[in-house]
Amino acid sequence: MTEQTRKFDPAAAAPFFASRGHSGWLGLKYSHHGDDWVELELPWREDLLGEEGQKVLASGPILSLMDMASGMAIWRAMDDFTAIATLDLRVDYVRPAREGASVFGRSQCYRLTRSAAFVRGVAHDGDIDDPVAHIQAVFMKIASKAPVMLDD
Repeated sequence: MTEQTRKFDPAAAAPFFASRGHSGWLGLKYSHHGDDWVELELPWREDLLGEEGQKVLASGPILSLMDMASGMAIWRAMDDFTAIATLDLRVDYVRPAREGASVFGRSQCYRLTRSAAFVRGVAHDGDIDDPVAHIQAVFMKIASKAPVMLDD
């Protein structure tokens, strides 16, 4: 399947997600993608710091970054934008992100089953070999059903 015939294009979808909701408020931006992975950027902002007096991003925005990158990696791997839900998302923080640096979240969907998707990923601030955090997650695929028509 060529890039032109893919149904889910993360580069085209990212502006939609980045213009609304929590992802929009965080200012998440598209960075790169492959067949089964997506990388997003979380720009550094003072209002996302964890503790007053510390110039360290809070863990919550990084978790949100990785959750969105994981969802987009799943849609990319399935080549379909369908409902999914986060069942389990483990984040192991290795070190704080550098002051003033954007954090990039790269997630890969490494296994799809009939009802679940499995992802792994890394958050980094410019050097993927020097991670800020690692993630491992399981998402549930939500089967869509045709609407039930009730008689009046």
